[in-house]
Amino acid sequence: MTTKLAQLLTVGEVAQRSGVPISTLHFYEAKGLIASIRSRGNQRRFSRDILRRIAIIRVAQRLGVPLAEIIDLLKPVPAGKQPTAAAVRELIANWRRALQARIDGLTRLRDHLDGCIGCGCLSLEDCPLRNPSDRLGADGQGAVLLDGDGVRAANC
Repeated sequence: MTTKLAQLLTVGEVAQRSGVPISTLHFYEAKGLIASIRSRGNQRRFSRDILRRIAIIRVAQRLGVPLAEIIDLLKPVPAGKQPTAAAVRELIANWRRALQARIDGLTRLRDHLDGCIGCGCLSLEDCPLRNPSDRLGADGQGAVLLDGDGVRAANC
């Protein structure tokens, strides 16, 4: 066991090599993004492949991907497990779809900036940026009870 633990990284080593504060590593572990094993002295130890996983998380965060989405996108490669080739392919495919959706959304935002924000109205009724896909606005003001599919169930 001593030989195996010697091949693992301490939390301080991971922090130093990844450039991520120890507190962030603890946070990532609490959220299930990374996993450690415990030494006999109950100290965290990480396999070396954790550095690649942390790099992926940091890049996604820099791209503005919310943490909940990062957690979902990393599900094919569970924390603390060596990924299979199939799991890596699934991870890449999911990331491509998520990134394309972000690109599409940013492109729509860019294309509406001049016409919407440029006009200065930011109208709750008409603005596609402030109130996109509004299906219930024509029914008037006030609370509306929606079913699970976002369809009007009843007036409140």
